[in-house]
Amino acid sequence: MAVRIRLKRTGKKKAPSYRVVVAESSAPRDGRIIENIGWYNPRVEPSAININEEKALGWLKNGARPTESVESLLKRAGILQRFEQSRAANASAAASTEA
Repeated sequence: MAVRIRLKRTGKKKAPSYRVVVAESSAPRDGRIIENIGWYNPRVEPSAININEEKALGWLKNGARPTESVESLLKRAGILQRFEQSRAANASAAASTEA
């Protein structure tokens, strides 16, 4: 089961807004989800992003892979940098315990 963090389209016709969700990669775009972790509204200036950092980091640590669009949103929110820093810290801690 490949789990992805991706966008689920909501809103009216010609006025999209999106929810940032965790879903199986084989599920339809607007189909069954595992968890809702935030939202994204591209129609306001500047675009509004609200992602629950704890949930996003938890899913990233458990192996969920973000899509390209969600990856850029996570970078803008600063969540991806925190995930990479924690992963690098864990790798260096593991290397120091082995030595």
